[in-house]
Amino acid sequence: MKDNKLLTLGIETSCDETAAAVTANGREALSNVIFSQIETHKAFGGVVPEIASRRHLENINEVIEGALLEACVEPAQIDMIGVTKGPGLVGALLIGIACAKTLAFVWEKPLIGVHHIQGHISANYIAHRELEPPFTALVVSGGHTSIVEVMDYNRCRVMGKTRDDAVGEAYDKVARVLGLSYPGGPAIDDIAKRGNPHSVEFKRVFLEKGSYDFSFSGTKTGVLNYLNSEKQAGREICPADVAASFQLSIIEVLVSKAADAAQTAKHGKLALAGGVAANSLLRQMLSAECEKRQITLYCPPSVLCTDNAAMIGCAAYYKYMAGEHDGLDLDAHANLEL
Repeated sequence: MKDNKLLTLGIETSCDETAAAVTANGREALSNVIFSQIETHKAFGGVVPEIASRRHLENINEVIEGALLEACVEPAQIDMIGVTKGPGLVGALLIGIACAKTLAFVWEKPLIGVHHIQGHISANYIAHRELEPPFTALVVSGGHTSIVEVMDYNRCRVMGKTRDDAVGEAYDKVARVLGLSYPGGPAIDDIAKRGNPHSVEFKRVFLEKGSYDFSFSGTKTGVLNYLNSEKQAGREICPADVAASFQLSIIEVLVSKAADAAQTAKHGKLALAGGVAANSLLRQMLSAECEKRQITLYCPPSVLCTDNAAMIGCAAYYKYMAGEHDGLDLDAHANLEL
């Protein structure tokens, strides 16, 4: 404890970021250290699980030491340890969990396993001190796309989710065929700013009436088919126009469904979460739509959109306050349901 505040050491290793952070009373990030593996995996066009696990193992001790040093706290001052237990790459998750369990045992601290998506949602509590449940959240990342009703700090209801590709997956695949760098999300967002979003009409998939589920595989396939047909016809392709048109087709669906779900939930609040939450067009269009419908929109800063440990520490704090904790038999769950 420091200054009468409960301190949480958060650890996140679900994919390709090795992260550790110290949070005070859940909402204040005293440190937030992230070691990114993007440059390592860029050569392969995506995350290689075995390499990700090895990098976590190599870097996790240094990252944790850095988080404690940046927060100016000693291990004895830490009150609890929170760690991502899933979903994610099982080998990557196991590195973080093994480290967290070891520290919990040696330091004699409570251990709390955190759902990765609850962590992403919790990033908004750090960015917006006034935000409290209930509210609706749009979670968009490389591996997840869902609309969630946040009932309280530890209880959520999934209103809709992707039936195939997550948004980030679709972005990565389209970026690859356009010859753009990995990760595809930032690359497409950047080049799309120089393109005409109405140059190509790609399919918007809304599914059944009233459904908050998503499907992006058809839109992705539409881009691939368009590129193949243009090449066969010998016509010149403008990557910026294709990227802008693809992005608009995806964002329009996300914005429409998220705003509809927020209105249905009737809480008047919508929070954005996940890596794709940093997308400039998504923020712009969702902000305009929420203003039109009189819904208060909450967006975390970019550093809290990507995988980080401050969000894990925040989620762990609220589980601890509810009397929830885990034993040293805590295990990784690659496909953990929310």
